[in-house]
Amino acid sequence: MFGLGMQELLVILVIVLIVFGVGKLPEIGEGLGKAIRGFKRGMSDEPGSGRPTGRSHDEPPKPPQTS
Repeated sequence: MFGLGMQELLVILVIVLIVFGVGKLPEIGEGLGKAIRGFKRGMSDEPGSGRPTGRSHDEPPKPPQTS
């Protein structure tokens, strides 16, 4: 996992606890989770993923309308 062992991860966790404090960690985790979910939604082409995708890749483009 990125060349990080258990000791390195523990040191990083302690530093994060010192910098942000215990009370702020749930907010940081929530924001990180929302960011990851948003990124996954943005990368998927599924309809109903929360973002309009326009047209499907399977249907041909519509010709321009003339009046």
